[in-house]
This record gives sequence, C-alpha cells and structure tokens, in this order.
Amino acid sequence: DAGQMQMNPIIVDSILYGISASLRPFAINAKTGKEIWVFGDSLNAWYATSRGVSYWERGEDRRIYYTVGSELWALDALSGMPINTFGDNGKIDLKSGLPPEAEDKFLTSSSPGTIYKNLIIMPTRVSEGAGAAPGDIMAFDVLTGKLEWAFHTLPGRGEAGAETWVVDDLRNSLIGGANNWAGMAVDLENEIVYVPTGSAAPDFYGGMREGANLYSNCLLALNANTGEYLWHFQFTHHDLWDRDPPAPPNLLSVKNRQGKLIPAVAQITKQGYVFVFDRLTGESLFEIEERPVPQSGLQGEIAWPTQPIPKKPLPFARQAESLSEGDISPYAPNQEALRALLRSSDKRLYAPPGLEPVLLLPGYDGGAEWGGAAVDPEGGILYVNSNEMAWFLQMSEATSQEGESLGGLLYNNYCSVCHKADRSGMPQSGFPSLKGLEARKNAEDISLLIRQGKGMMPGFPQIKPDEEKALLNFLLNREADKQEILPVDTGMETSSLPYKHLGYHKFLDENGLPAISPPWGTLHAIDLNTGEFLWSITLGDTPEGNAKGNPPTGTENYGGPVITENGLLFIAATKDGYFRAFDRHTGKLLWEYKLPVPAFATPALYETGGQQFIALACGGEKLGTPKGNKIIAFSLKTNGK
Repeated sequence: DAGQMQMNPIIVDSILYGISASLRPFAINAKTGKEIWVFGDSLNAWYATSRGVSYWERGEDRRIYYTVGSELWALDALSGMPINTFGDNGKIDLKSGLPPEAEDKFLTSSSPGTIYKNLIIMPTRVSEGAGAAPGDIMAFDVLTGKLEWAFHTLPGRGEAGAETWVVDDLRNSLIGGANNWAGMAVDLENEIVYVPTGSAAPDFYGGMREGANLYSNCLLALNANTGEYLWHFQFTHHDLWDRDPPAPPNLLSVKNRQGKLIPAVAQITKQGYVFVFDRLTGESLFEIEERPVPQSGLQGEIAWPTQPIPKKPLPFARQAESLSEGDISPYAPNQEALRALLRSSDKRLYAPPGLEPVLLLPGYDGGAEWGGAAVDPEGGILYVNSNEMAWFLQMSEATSQEGESLGGLLYNNYCSVCHKADRSGMPQSGFPSLKGLEARKNAEDISLLIRQGKGMMPGFPQIKPDEEKALLNFLLNREADKQEILPVDTGMETSSLPYKHLGYHKFLDENGLPAISPPWGTLHAIDLNTGEFLWSITLGDTPEGNAKGNPPTGTENYGGPVITENGLLFIAATKDGYFRAFDRHTGKLLWEYKLPVPAFATPALYETGGQQFIALACGGEKLGTPKGNKIIAFSLKTNGK
C-alpha cells in the first residue's frame, strides 16, 4: 500500500475514513488510530490515485462511497461491508450513465462524489485524446445506484451550448472530455451544485473542435435536484493549453462593490487567477477583461481571439510574459544556456501551441492545483498555495513511416508524449523510463496498465486485442522479427490529428532544479472583499539548491491548506516533507515538523473526545520523493483559547 496518498480524510463522530495508495478504503479510530476495518485488497493498486471517499447517512443507515476504476462502491460505514441493495451487490459502473457508444471508453474517478440529499453527484476522469468519453455530470441515487439526472457538458443537437461548436453531431464525434475531475461544491441552502469542468479532448490541437467549446473549462451552476442549467462562466475559450480549473470552488460571503454582503463562489485556476461570482446570478464581483491573444500558426487550428483576465485579484503566480533573462535561477550552473532557451521560447500570454517551444508559467499543473484553497467563509479571505514551475509546450507534425511495426506506431501515438520516443521517460517530470521494462514487469501487469491506467496515466480500454498484443511485444522487446508490418494508414483514431504534443518538459537547470529564480513555491492570503493581497510568502525550501544563509527557495507543492477560527493555517504539500503552521493573519511561520515522507494531500481538522486533532496522509512518491503509507495525526493545544 505504499505510494501516493492524495486523499483528504473525513471524520464522522469518532471515526476517520480514508483510502490507501492501493485504493483500499479504511476506517480507523480518529483518536487512537486503531484500525476498525479495511475493504478490498492491494490488487487494485494499478488504478488511478484517489483523493478521498464520500459519506452519507439517514438514521441508522450510514454509508461510505468510493470508486475503483469505473466502479462506484457503497459500503456500510461501521462494518466496511458492501451494501448489497446498491446496484449490483454493492457497486455500479459509472459508465451506465453514459450513452452506449461510450461504454468501451476510458472512465474512472479520482475525486470523491458530492453528496446532496439522496444523490451522489460524480466527478469523472476520461481520456484526453481523440475518441475520449463525454464528460457528462451524473447524479446517482445513493440507495439504489440508479441514474437520476445527467447534464451534457458536450451539448447534443439543439441543446444550449451546441452553437459554440462547428461540429454538427458533437456527441457522436471523436471529441470528448469537458468532464469534472476536480470535484464540486454544493450550496445546501440554495440547492445549487457548482461544477468546474475540464478541457475538451483532444488536448493541445483543436482543429477538429473549432469554436469556443462550451461547456468545457467552465464553472457551471446547476440545480442540485434536477441538473437543470442555471448559469456558467468559461475561463478559457477553445482551450489549447490544458487550462481547466484544477480544484473545487470555494463558497463564502463577501462584500460587493456597493458594500452589500452576498453569497459568493470563488474559483482558483492553473493560470494563477481567482474569479469571484455572485453565487445566485453568476455576476462577476470584479471586472473581467476579454483580452486579445495571439493566433495559431498550425494548419487547421483557429485559436479563440480573446481570453478572460480578471482585473482583480492580480495573479498569485508569476506569468511567463513577465520573465526576463534576469529571472534565470542564480543557483543554476548553466545560466547562459538557460538564457538562450528562454530567449528562443514564446512567452506571450496564451501563446498558442506551435512547432517552436512555448514557455508555460504557471506550468501544466498550475499555479493552483488539485489541493485547492481554504477560505474564511464569513470574512471573505482566501488562502491558496501555488507552484512556480515553468514547463514547455511544443507540437510537431504527426508522421508515420512505411514499414513501422504496429507496436511502434501504437507506442508513438499513445506513450511517447510522456515516456519519449526512445523510452527514456522524463523522471523529473514524473514520467518513468520504460527501458528494461521486461525486467521489472510481466506481460499481465503491463496489459492491466494499458487497459486501466494508473496515476497520471489514462487507460486505453478501446484498444483492440491485436493492438494490445503488438504494444506489449514492443514494450517487452519481442519484435526482433518485425513480423507485424503496417501500411502508413493505420485507421487509428489518433492518426487523424495532423499534429502531436511533444510531451511534458519542465524548464530545469542541469542539476534538475527549476531554471527560473526562486521562489519556487508560494502561499497567499487574498481579501476577496477588496481583491487585494493581505500577504504572500515563500512555501518550502530546497537545501540542495540553496547556499547557507540565503532565504528559503520554496518548492513545488501539491495539497492544500486548512485554517482554524483562532487564526492558524496548516499546510504540508511541499517536496521538502515538512508540515507547517502559519499565523493566517500575517503569514508568519509558527511551527514546522519533518514528516517521515512528504504529504502531498490536504489535512483534516476535527474534534473527538473533547480534544482537537489534525490528520494528514503521508504517501510521498511524487516528485521523486520516498514512498510512504501513514496517516499521521497531531493533537492541538489551545492554551485556553
């Protein structure tokens, strides 16, 4: 069970519920840590990372919901046993809510479902390539597993939003996505669920999806009872950068420009922007400018001419367009080479993907990421941590060669983006080398990974048996005779795209550290009543890249903060593996503790037995850190306060 544990625990009465690195849901005593139950076995470790479980109760009926692959399970919260009256002996297939043509497409869920009355509204993760499943927002009955409503984020013919696409029959095309993968927020009083949606697929090249592409990259407000559309705002039109919202929105009360206290919803973004809306009407509480942006030079690509930029608050992360050669890291031994690379890269705001490198800052993950923000719901203050890691975005012409083996062609289309054409991978970006794979994995394990995915890797359930065999032969170096020769036209869905993404490359120095100057991780407090920053500080440190006596550098960070009413902010998240407490009014560091392995997850605050605790999952593994498998809890002493 060792490895990434991105989940945020939940605590009900005296029980802490969570999910392990191998997707085994568990319950432990929230005061002592003693195990109460664990469900399932570690054979599920090949599925994507999970960020938590959901809880529902009515009288004595108490349930935990979690997903493994495309299956949504209902367990008895006290015993951990499946609820046999839910679906098929305790589980349903989330694909049951999709149209029949999507039943063989990749779909899973990494984030816990949102509970509203007797509904569980499910986030889903789908492929990001051509032929992906549609990202319908689906609500299921918590008792039976029956689909109660679905909202089409990719509109059907005649549905609102269809006019923002040139494709006539969108839901029967090779276009997919616009799914909610980051989680949602529900306003119980007003019976509204707020849903941030993902990018349309395929990513990075949108020649086959001309138009603004509603309802991708939006914040959707839906009637939580029926799924009826109420309002939306689109953060990125015709997304070519994978700039979908990375975290659930936050609900809070703020004062508008007339000084009236109103219910608001705030959405943080990968770009480092915060958008703030009236929860009921969707009206922005700060002015948003539709700014002209560069057009694409790729054949067939029509980038949207403008993108929305909020005038307040200012971005909480540096922007690529602001970088100069003076922003190269002082710790980099190869500074001149890095300056030359910076000079040759396109740093314009929303520079479209092209055959030359575009510098993305914030990078692919953000800026803000899936750990989310914390808010003072009455005071209107938002607290958000940010990555300051630049990445490169670049495309190439998609070509295939006469005589290339089927396995090689499949690898080129499905795998080379992350693991490189020579299989060397990009370990510093989280993509391992596949060289020598035959010595580390057997064919059955690899086959399971191909079909189901793991972590950041999507599955490819649509792959045909002969294609899977050919890809296995290629990965296991069994193609010596080259007996599987294909003509250039393979008929594969991805071959219809004239350009392909060249992979996820961080802007690093020759020591593997960020190539831009520190800070490499930051933490901010923003007053959403005024749009002004209260404070900004560096988050984390990188001792191996820092000279003694210099200020902290900050580090990449994944996982969010939590705050207390009496003025504390707790956050782990950093690569250096510390758990820290800050004064949330000033940003002053009050306490830090070196964890056994880093915790790339958001902590949970709770009280049980008259005592306050804070707990977090320490799984490590991400960013090249050691693996772990612990839930660690600290007791909080209030000194009479």
